[in-house]
Amino acid sequence: MSVDNKPPVDRLIELLGAESLAGAIVHKPENIRYLSGFAGEGLLVISADAHVIVTDFRYVEQAGIQSPGWDVRRTKSRQSYDELACEAAAGLDSVAFEDDAVTVAQMRAMQEKAPDKRFVPMRQKPESLRRIKTPGEIALIERACAIACEAFEALLPQIRPGLTEREIALELDTAMIRHGAEKTAFDTIAASGPNGSLPHAVPGSRRLQQGDFLTLDFGAKYGGYCSDITRTVAMGEPGLDKRRVYDTVLAAQLLALDAVKPGAKCRAVDAVARDYINASGYEGRFGHGLGHSLGLMIHESPSCSPSADDADTLEAGHLMTIEPGIYRPGMDGVRIEDTVLVTENGYRRLTPVSKELIIL
Repeated sequence: MSVDNKPPVDRLIELLGAESLAGAIVHKPENIRYLSGFAGEGLLVISADAHVIVTDFRYVEQAGIQSPGWDVRRTKSRQSYDELACEAAAGLDSVAFEDDAVTVAQMRAMQEKAPDKRFVPMRQKPESLRRIKTPGEIALIERACAIACEAFEALLPQIRPGLTEREIALELDTAMIRHGAEKTAFDTIAASGPNGSLPHAVPGSRRLQQGDFLTLDFGAKYGGYCSDITRTVAMGEPGLDKRRVYDTVLAAQLLALDAVKPGAKCRAVDAVARDYINASGYEGRFGHGLGHSLGLMIHESPSCSPSADDADTLEAGHLMTIEPGIYRPGMDGVRIEDTVLVTENGYRRLTPVSKELIIL
């Protein structure tokens, strides 16, 4: 695994310099945290000569604690972050900005504040640095995965017919917090019976019934980093039809995992699972991508899907989810998902909870 040991902010400055850009203004909270360590509200102004955090009174002390060595500047009354950022960037003739995050109104305000400055789209340069995780990031994600797994195992004895999806989701969220999560990585999915055919079902008032499949898609956040896992359990012994659906998804996932290695094309890894599901008689019942990277955000690049770019390949240090599913409207759904680390020789699974069908 090849990871540049330079601080992320220094690597970003190198990318900017390669395009003759003097500096950058960073708006996205995840990129602000990645580059500076600051987890509050504000902006960054970055150049070879200055590392500035722009924030307000509420976060000045926090910024000083989380980002030693950075110049923390506080807004004045009625002064926006963008206005102070332009002041901090006064000596820079060209500034990269996050074109996929800055609104038209924000861009207009910055141009009015600094009419002589050249603003150039950032084109996700910080995200390109975040694709391969450092050992420190991997350790945080691994802990987030462990918390989610511990919470799932603590939940299993509590699942019983009569509970609503919403109640089950709440119990799982609470268990993750009890086991050390800062918060959930995303809104937990608890989908039972026919609701399981909705890949992003919202837990509702439906009560769990004997004979249901229950799909739980959940993740913990720890140290700012996310985990993601899905398990589908059965309420009572499933019939042959349901068992075949589950076994097909599990086989597809295992085949896809076997294809995970450095140099593997993301689209090809997706095709391994998709082709198996289609050939098993469930064509059209697996409609989403096979998986995605994750880190400070629950969805990051690259992703494994039919629409993945030809150039997208897996590299050692990528964190990926592998999550095939089969969805039968009006009947049920099954999804099985693991978070894995791409290693030099293949992968390492970070969500080791059993994938054999759990019958409650």
